[in-house]
Amino acid sequence: MTMTTVRKRAATGSLLGLALGDALGFPTEFSDVPSILAKCGPWREMQLPTPAIVTDDTQMTLALGKGLRSAMDRGVLGPKRLERPVREEFVDWYQSPENNRAPGRTCMVACNLLKNERTLWQDASQIDSKGCGANMRVAPIGLVPGLSDEQRAGAAQLQSALTHGHPTALAASDLTAHAVRLLAQGAEPTGLVGLLRSYAYENRTRYHERWLGDLWTRSQDPTAEHFIARGWDECLAILDRLQDAVRTASPETDPCLATGAGWIAEEALAGGLLCFLWFVDEPLTALRRAACTSGDSDSIACLTGAFAGAWLGADAWPTEWADRIEYRGDLLTLGALWDA
Repeated sequence: MTMTTVRKRAATGSLLGLALGDALGFPTEFSDVPSILAKCGPWREMQLPTPAIVTDDTQMTLALGKGLRSAMDRGVLGPKRLERPVREEFVDWYQSPENNRAPGRTCMVACNLLKNERTLWQDASQIDSKGCGANMRVAPIGLVPGLSDEQRAGAAQLQSALTHGHPTALAASDLTAHAVRLLAQGAEPTGLVGLLRSYAYENRTRYHERWLGDLWTRSQDPTAEHFIARGWDECLAILDRLQDAVRTASPETDPCLATGAGWIAEEALAGGLLCFLWFVDEPLTALRRAACTSGDSDSIACLTGAFAGAWLGADAWPTEWADRIEYRGDLLTLGALWDA
């Protein structure tokens, strides 16, 4: 049977891959590669932990996904319609007893401010933070069907800005969602970095005022265009490094040596893409490589899984892994909705 007769179920594949990468990288985060190898053995043989527990990366992806589903149930997606339910889901996550997986400081500070309904979200946004917490969770925006390019870009940047307001966090979230979308639609991975570079150039001075309002005025930038261009320029620089690394770096070496440790948005994007592009047709090997890194292993691996799952679909992941992942029911429910 050809791919045309069997739907690949990209949304299910991407969400499962994200969670599996997250669970694989959870025990290795904050460790250097020699320590990981001492604990786990050869990286190509790393096994999914038992139980397969995820981090705040998957929890916040589900929060965004549920907020997005609520927003789209109410009609055409726009900024106000998206902001309210996503904000509520983020605050619910913040207050949940399950939020005990070493969550990022930026998300915690911003969500504490978002709790007060009278606070404008722009005033809760951490304008100087470009941590990877915004793009590790953005995959649902790239997976939900029926959005225009403007809606997808605006929604990706708005969900970032609720917590991470730095222009590089906004641009990296937009790029991450765009990459997931391209792969889900069948864009060839060999041309992916070029497509992302073109997208970054096209959007370099485009400030989505309808979605972001006056967020830029919280920064020191003279204009909204100057503000957003800073973010796209940092993403363009890392895409150059990524393009070199895909060609010249050895997959046997720590990806963080080529694209950075991944604690910040643009580096997490590049690290996740590098591991995916090294092993396009070997999704488990890609996840294992991403989890055996000296940097933000769970976030790099969750992005690798999101890209691999969007490209290969739900069958990318062995049943004995997928059946054990925490929040499996929530992940499958959203995936089935968007694959329908």
